[in-house]
Amino acid sequence: MESDIRDEDFSVEAACRDYVDDRRHEKNEACAHDADKRFERTVYGTPFGKMPLCRLLSLDIKSWRRQTGLSKSSQNRTMTALRAALNLAVQNRRVAADRRIEWGSVRQHSGVNQRRMLFLDVEQRRLLLQHARGSVRDLMAAMALTGARPGDLVTARRSQYDVRTKSVTFATKNALRTVPLPNAALALFDRLAQGKLPGDYLFTRDDGKRWAHSDWDELVRAAAERAGLPPGVCLYTLRHGFITQALMDGMSTLDVARISGTSLAMIERHYGHLVMHAARERLERVNLL
Repeated sequence: MESDIRDEDFSVEAACRDYVDDRRHEKNEACAHDADKRFERTVYGTPFGKMPLCRLLSLDIKSWRRQTGLSKSSQNRTMTALRAALNLAVQNRRVAADRRIEWGSVRQHSGVNQRRMLFLDVEQRRLLLQHARGSVRDLMAAMALTGARPGDLVTARRSQYDVRTKSVTFATKNALRTVPLPNAALALFDRLAQGKLPGDYLFTRDDGKRWAHSDWDELVRAAAERAGLPPGVCLYTLRHGFITQALMDGMSTLDVARISGTSLAMIERHYGHLVMHAARERLERVNLL
């Protein structure tokens, strides 16, 4: 062991908590919150979390990863956060640099990092909302009705909703996008906007505070379990449902891309089969000869 490194009791959990604190000060609260939630589910208070870094082996990490109960894609994301935390511990000289080989040799699962494309039909989406509890139901309904990203919704303020034009303006990566709202969404936004000042957030948690990244994960998962829906349902499932349904019902790829705040390339890459099917159905209605 390197001569100036003495902390033989420094644990995996301590490394993870140091990493969360580092992200909070060096990057942003959203990044810190995401890592903290991942560690809360898989590291904090566990035998793995109590292991000293100086004795951590790759076999321990692989065993822990299998026991998380996460899908392989989620294991990859959590492993990325853990590896970053352990590397920070090396940088901070809490453990010898030669220990890095243990977590560096644990490879990510291959072929599993594409976004899950679980599709819920209309009845399943309604069932999911019926089993959601508290303010997360409003957030889920807005996702299903607008196709917006969670970040678009939880950062939206009262002033961004225009009752006259029946639209909402989202701010994504410093770019503004104004989208029309269907009637069902208007009823939701009208209710959420009632009594709020222009600077107030439209979507808030049950305690009235602003949603932070991943606050909704467990709540959505619990609603899906109560509804008896397939494993893997998350908030993004509702965005995927919006895009899929819109394309299947004949909306143009350009309109869907603009409303959901994504690119035509992404639509073609992930939903090209739906676009082709809809185009074929429309083509059959054309009087060619």
